[in-house]
Amino acid sequence: MSIEWIVFFFFLMIFVFLALGLPLCFVLGGAAVLFIFFTWGPAALYVVVTSTWNTMGQFILLAVPLYLFMAFILERAGVAEDLYDMMYLWFGPVRGGLAVGTIIICTIFAAMSGITGTATVTMAAIALPSMLKRGYDKSLAIGCINSGAGWGILMPPSVDMIIYALIAQESVGKMFAGGVLPTILLLILDTIYILTRSYFQPKIAPALPKDKRADWPTKFRSLKALVLPMLVIVAVLGCILLGITTPTEAAAIGVFGALASAYVNRKLSWAMVKEAAIRTLNITGMVMWIIFGAGVFSSFLQGVGASQVIIDLMKYIPAGRWGTFIFFQIIIFILAMLMNSTTIMMLTIPIFVPVIKALGFDPLWYGVLFIVQMEVGCMTPPFGYNLFYIKSVVSTSNDRFLKDITMADIYRSVIFFTICEMTGFVIMCIFPEIILLLPNMLFR
Repeated sequence: MSIEWIVFFFFLMIFVFLALGLPLCFVLGGAAVLFIFFTWGPAALYVVVTSTWNTMGQFILLAVPLYLFMAFILERAGVAEDLYDMMYLWFGPVRGGLAVGTIIICTIFAAMSGITGTATVTMAAIALPSMLKRGYDKSLAIGCINSGAGWGILMPPSVDMIIYALIAQESVGKMFAGGVLPTILLLILDTIYILTRSYFQPKIAPALPKDKRADWPTKFRSLKALVLPMLVIVAVLGCILLGITTPTEAAAIGVFGALASAYVNRKLSWAMVKEAAIRTLNITGMVMWIIFGAGVFSSFLQGVGASQVIIDLMKYIPAGRWGTFIFFQIIIFILAMLMNSTTIMMLTIPIFVPVIKALGFDPLWYGVLFIVQMEVGCMTPPFGYNLFYIKSVVSTSNDRFLKDITMADIYRSVIFFTICEMTGFVIMCIFPEIILLLPNMLFR
């Protein structure tokens, strides 16, 4: 049987198993095992063992449970409440200021946690009712949380970047560095949108009345809320970007910083640590199976020569290599609205990355753009995770301002923020230095 037919039946089997509702990690790994057996014979099954063993030996995998544990501790450490109180004092007097302050807090949380769920749930519980009480438009208030919280997978220490780097064989440190300036660019674009719309439509994001504004001494005293978050960020990112520690060692430092933050805020308890540890164990177990399945899947594709088949097929796409690049982005954008980011990485990275390299694109640049697409997918209907995180907070809250929010309201809130995100994506495509500047400076 020719390589083309082997690849065709391989993907056909995957789609059939997925249609039957089987877990993706077992579908990809299981399909690869079956095709390895029937294509190369029983002796070739050593590829499964070798691939899994090599994946298990990756030191960077230790960073996944550590960053997850750090995020769950920070979620309960009281850091977000203090940050929001400070942003309220400083940005409240400006039209749209609370929304801008909220996305800044989301950026800070992104730089501390590495996942989207923490910032989404925390800010939906704290910032959303506060903005609605002060007359903010529902779409603007929900949208800024939905958008800003998604940067958790783009801003280091992103767990998704770690998974991407493992599957694509890229440097985690370079991926982390490449995500910093894109996050700042998206923050600037969202801020411009919020302030511009608030200026022309003051009723959707009113400024605080003068009698409720804080004096300068109070504002400066509130800046102490930045101390703990900045210490955690500097400890984690500073150690990575300056080459003092590896990303894995920095994760351990981050856990210590999160525990210290909880202790300082008098929120540290055995019950909180136990809950965070159990949540970490559950998610880590799922991620490990996904990574093992992706490793076997990738090994089979490489061994059978599927990458060359796909490269040959891409020749029929118009507009050359940029046509292929755009075609890939369209596929990823559609998948990102339907699946979670880890699932998409398993499906596409082993296929797309060899093609991207063969076409002469910078794989690091493409990797960060891939994560940006995943971030957009987290906030877009119909199955963006952040949408359902917000809905879960709204549904379980007793706050009267949140009870009237429907899923339709949450869906509508993403429209203009998605346009901002995709504008940033296009800018990064046109000016790759936005992504590559820091990695080239720090990792020569």
